[in-house]
Amino acid sequence: MKNETSNDTSTLEAEVRNAVEQGHDVQEKVRKLTLEIIRARSLDIKSVRQTASAVLRGARAGVQKELQHSSAQTGIAREHLKQAVTGLDVALAQFAEAAMLAVEEAASRAQKYSSEDLKRARADLASLEDMFLQTLQSSASAAKDAAGEILHDLTAHTRTHGTAVGEQLEETLLVFARQIGAAGRAQAGVGLHLAKNTADFMRKIAAGVLTGLADHIKPEVSKNTGSGKDSLHSPEPAHSRDSAHSRDSTHTESEAM
Repeated sequence: MKNETSNDTSTLEAEVRNAVEQGHDVQEKVRKLTLEIIRARSLDIKSVRQTASAVLRGARAGVQKELQHSSAQTGIAREHLKQAVTGLDVALAQFAEAAMLAVEEAASRAQKYSSEDLKRARADLASLEDMFLQTLQSSASAAKDAAGEILHDLTAHTRTHGTAVGEQLEETLLVFARQIGAAGRAQAGVGLHLAKNTADFMRKIAAGVLTGLADHIKPEVSKNTGSGKDSLHSPEPAHSRDSAHSRDSTHTESEAM
């Protein structure tokens, strides 16, 4: 299992590097690659951190040729790194939205989870933004070159202006809090037999609902990203614009849960 994870990470890193080197639709390609690996792996926070680290290593490697040339090329490298970081951010936001939709769908179909399992899942989700920022900072510190300086700037900018995943988590965590309360009342009131496997619950989020989100949250954000000097990601993230549509179209996908 460890070797399989290592292989997945190495493949992801290489694919991100290739996407950044090509320089076309970097944000959208990174978003898709990130979602694909999240779907394929276990969804504990450690696994997601490994995925984020691989994405950033690949992005750093992908701009090395540009950084060795003129200052104009350095500007291009900065833009490509920014797009890669935004693609990762948006992918994590979509995962957070998928979790919210999954727990809402489960509740609508009277599928119950224990409050303890929901609390553990909520705790993992609550740490997503901090994990993203810490991984971004660590990647910046690990690069002793111009790519590291660019990533340091992007980290500072992101901490100041916020993230797509942080914005989505505000709504997601509120939904989880309501469902935790409902699960606790159900357990105390009627002693229902509840599902008790948080890891399985999180896998279902990835395998079911996330597939629908990947299909329906379109890369419009990638067209707007970087158009303003003060914005790391677009002013209105794709996951926010398409949230209502995603909720409706995701029900069919989540029947597999």
